[in-house]
Amino acid sequence: MLVNGQWQEKWQPVQARDDVGRFVRQSSQFRNWVTIDGTPGPAGVGGFKAEPDRYHLYVALICPWASRTLMVRKLKQLDSLIPVSIVEPVLTEHGWRFGDYPGASFDRISDATYLHELYTRADPTYSGRATVPVLWDQQKRTIVNNESADIVRMLNSAFDHLTGNTLNLYPDEMTHDIEALNEQIYTTLNNGVYQAGFASSQQAYDEAYDNVFGMLDSLEARLADGRRFVLGENMTETDIRLFVTLVRFDLAYHGLFKCNRNLLAQMPQLCAYVHRIRTLPGIAETVSEEHIKSGYYSIRALNPSGIVPNGPVPLM
Repeated sequence: MLVNGQWQEKWQPVQARDDVGRFVRQSSQFRNWVTIDGTPGPAGVGGFKAEPDRYHLYVALICPWASRTLMVRKLKQLDSLIPVSIVEPVLTEHGWRFGDYPGASFDRISDATYLHELYTRADPTYSGRATVPVLWDQQKRTIVNNESADIVRMLNSAFDHLTGNTLNLYPDEMTHDIEALNEQIYTTLNNGVYQAGFASSQQAYDEAYDNVFGMLDSLEARLADGRRFVLGENMTETDIRLFVTLVRFDLAYHGLFKCNRNLLAQMPQLCAYVHRIRTLPGIAETVSEEHIKSGYYSIRALNPSGIVPNGPVPLM
């Protein structure tokens, strides 16, 4: 991680633990928003106007949080407005690295070798982890935002006047239901799989394991009424938050993170749901089974041998 702008130690997967051994996730620090006219958004300062060829997105295909932003970029037809750079899936001692790994890219925008270089260019005294996604402002040469939830929401509406895309993943009449289910899914499943995988006590692991499968069972029952998406017939940002975890479940969380009561492949409603979303235009391009498996199984703290399993068959 970085301390006062200096890289201090080898990359470590566990950010912090509480006194019971539960995994604790770091909060994002760059929270500015791109808005239609450049006025301040819900957090941060103003000066980030939605314009063509101004912003760049840095992501990892292994990372579910970064993949949220890739999905919205595809659904909102922002490919030509916001180009992307993809880090390599295997984390180095300096964290995320750019390079020629298949499916990854070099940083043609800032000529960085490691992602943490972007953080210190934005703030030479930055302390914390260098995480993806990063929304970068090429005009100001700084990080706009590194919180996936914020980036998803700003991409949902800030560029509509430029693209004419009217898909709304956060409609006013559904905000209460979206926020409520977002919180449930994050606590028990999105972050729950990490709490199971990085637990350092049996109690912490048991709690996380029960939360993960309690949520999966609840979602399986919810989808049994024939609805297309978790909140009805229209896709919302909640589906994006859920999909990125589900599509990684059998590939990484079942084995490496010990979330092994059953495979997602054994839950028919959730399997069909993953298939529905994956076959939406552009979404399959945001999923790389090779990056997911190579990246997760490169975490030496959980897999010292570095062996990547041949199975299971990915959800299609």
